[in-house]
Amino acid sequence: MARWRDADVEALHGSVAFITGANTGIGLQTARVLARQGAAVVLGCRSHARGAAALAALRAEMPQAQVELLVFDLADVESVRRAAQEFSCRHGQLDRLICNAGVMAPPETRTAQGLELQFAVNHLGHFTLTAALLPSLLAAAQPRVTVVSSTAAAFGRMDFDDLQFVRRAYQPWAAYGQSKLANLLFIRALASRCQGGAERLGVTAAHPGVCATELQRHQPGLQKLPRWIAMEPWQGALPTLRAATDPAAGSLSYYGPDGLLQVRGYPKLIAMPPAARRDGDAERLWQCSLELCALDDPLKVP
Repeated sequence: MARWRDADVEALHGSVAFITGANTGIGLQTARVLARQGAAVVLGCRSHARGAAALAALRAEMPQAQVELLVFDLADVESVRRAAQEFSCRHGQLDRLICNAGVMAPPETRTAQGLELQFAVNHLGHFTLTAALLPSLLAAAQPRVTVVSSTAAAFGRMDFDDLQFVRRAYQPWAAYGQSKLANLLFIRALASRCQGGAERLGVTAAHPGVCATELQRHQPGLQKLPRWIAMEPWQGALPTLRAATDPAAGSLSYYGPDGLLQVRGYPKLIAMPPAARRDGDAERLWQCSLELCALDDPLKVP
């Protein structure tokens, strides 16, 4: 069977894509490929300077590309809401939302709202962004939400009694695994709500395997992994690109590398870990997220 490559991404003229964490690594490569295929691409970035540099680089590579910058902070719910409003003012529809940005295993950090940083950025920020952009998504003919998770979801555990590591001791990798498991439970709950007018909303996920990116900045040891283990961003982006663009991707399709232990390779359909297939946990996470983000349910289940 032929390996899936970025050359397999179909023409995307007339479509709009919004990618978080698009200034570097997998996010930047994803933006590059989608723009090359004709999509109008919005680069969602926290740093204006770094986002502007990525924007300039893409325009230099592809002078005809439709790329633009939207600066906001996923750790700040109000910043996310303002970004969604700004997007809606700029564009009438959103065909692809790619929730790529993340932080991995930093020292314990709290957001301005007092939330644990990894859960706030990796899950709640994208939860809020997706909810706020649902009208734009549902204005598109075949919209899709793609969330970038991690192999860490397999060892993640949802502690619904202490999601923010208030009572238990903070452990960077436990917090990271919880946030990445939350990514998969989130799309499970979202898919269950795609009924009526929302039934055409596609919901997919991907994980990159082991890839050399700035996500590892808090773990210097990982940055020293040899190249025969850690992939370059162009290859690490392939599962995301397939999840976001493959017409054959069904609801809850999950893509990861086809190599040993899913560390590296080319994208293929993979099974979600058992903990990510629990409908009760998915619904509980959805309700907790609504409460933490002070949101009304944008897709109430009848």
